Amino acid sequence: MSRQNWTREQVLALFERPFFDLLFEAQQVHRAHFDPNEVQVSTLLSIKTGACPEDCKYCPQSARYSTGLETERLMEVEKVLERAREAKANGSSRFCMGAAWRNPRERDMPYLLKMVQEVKSLGMETCMTLGMLDASQADRLAEAGLDYYNHNLDTSPEFYGDIITTRTYADRLNTLENVRGAGMKVCSGGIVGLGESPEDRAGLLLALANLPRQPESVPINMLVKVKGTPLENQEDLDDFDFIRTIAVARILMPQSHVRLSAGREKMNDQMQALCFMAGANSIFYGCKLLTTPNPDENSDMQLFKRLGLRPSGVSQKPDEMTEIELHEQLAAQNAPKPLYYEA
Repeated sequence: MSRQNWTREQVLALFERPFFDLLFEAQQVHRAHFDPNEVQVSTLLSIKTGACPEDCKYCPQSARYSTGLETERLMEVEKVLERAREAKANGSSRFCMGAAWRNPRERDMPYLLKMVQEVKSLGMETCMTLGMLDASQADRLAEAGLDYYNHNLDTSPEFYGDIITTRTYADRLNTLENVRGAGMKVCSGGIVGLGESPEDRAGLLLALANLPRQPESVPINMLVKVKGTPLENQEDLDDFDFIRTIAVARILMPQSHVRLSAGREKMNDQMQALCFMAGANSIFYGCKLLTTPNPDENSDMQLFKRLGLRPSGVSQKPDEMTEIELHEQLAAQNAPKPLYYEA
């Protein structure tokens, strides 16, 4: 059973444990709740890029920073559906759609609802990240068939104001409350490497773990430094600190999918393997997250094969069948790559 009464001292004590002791406990917790050789695979598409009014210091989509990002309008429903079909053919079980907004406008809601309905008709799980939602918007998205809503807390309550000033921590929590009230599942995590302290990393995970109901999905992003943003010269986070964050997230939220998200393109195979060992069991799959690189599908499939992992929903097959299917999947991945959105 998950618990929502963790203390800051308990979380900090986990971060301070010897590295291998922490990984061992995280792997035990992981095996008690999940198939250790299964990874949930999601694809994330930007349905509206750039010109966001928020001032998140890490984000190249903010209209406040000059990053060379080309602004794009809301995608047409049929184009979104084409990308969803490609994602399903490439092994994704969940299709996530993200728009660079403070919150969706009323005139955009019919298009968003249609996107959810059409992607849902393909037999995929659906997810959106659109900024803040009021209760009415959340209810309508849920009624259209939206399974998950992504809205990250980003960092600890104490450090949050150093990164974002255009919306409050309470605003984010209120959106999560509206999502839960509508009956949708929650995807909520954060970003590490923003210049936060170890106490702030503990504070982020504490806030997530102590929500009234823990998120079903917890994306852990490594800061991707983009030229033109205030954090373009931020010092790199130590790899082991990132892996520790994954392990502590797994222990605190044993029934959540812990997702490797942005920054994975900079991680070598050995680091990703340690993250899976620490309890990560979900990835974003595709050439881009937001406007930053992500390992391509071929590399992910090859790493899965080397580690004996498989996408969730795929039964274990004899080696010769797995080899055939791998080659078929790789051959199918020559189609034009979509633009993906970070969450």
